[in-house]
Amino acid sequence: MATELAAPQVDRDKVEQGVRLLLEGIGEDPEREGLVGTPDRVARMWEEFIARRQYKCASFSAEEYDEMVLVTLPVYSLCEHHLVPFFGKISVGYIPKDGKVLGLSKICRIVEHFALRPTIQERLTAQVAKRVQEETDAIGVGVIMEATHLCMSMRGVQKPGHVTTTSKMIGAFMEQPETRQELLELIK
Repeated sequence: MATELAAPQVDRDKVEQGVRLLLEGIGEDPEREGLVGTPDRVARMWEEFIARRQYKCASFSAEEYDEMVLVTLPVYSLCEHHLVPFFGKISVGYIPKDGKVLGLSKICRIVEHFALRPTIQERLTAQVAKRVQEETDAIGVGVIMEATHLCMSMRGVQKPGHVTTTSKMIGAFMEQPETRQELLELIK
């Protein structure tokens, strides 16, 4: 089974207008040196992010493999409340059913699909777990994410150095404490 997820299109004119208005709204001159071209650069950045959200996901047979698969990778996204970054690492583990596995890069693509947009960490964690489950019909899926949120470091409570951890467990990782413990030990 192959799943292909398309990404929305970027309206460059709206993005550029919005960035220009934001700069003017905070008292900046979009025509000053350093900001000239910023609306265009931001629009191109979002086109790149949107393009990376599109992916084709196919599973394949690994014959008799029925042990845990775990991928830990860096992750970054934007807080949907303040549009500033949060970043850290995400660990995605699953136990294949009937040897049905994903290519390792497909796990990265699933993470990017949900991370390269404004979101919250809790939703991102749950979306990744749900999609891996949908793609693999795994016996269990466990996703743990640790991130630093610049909205907490730079503004509000101003607590740099904090780490927020979220998890989503499905199937064996939720129902079997020893399986969950094995995942947590491997992530350390």
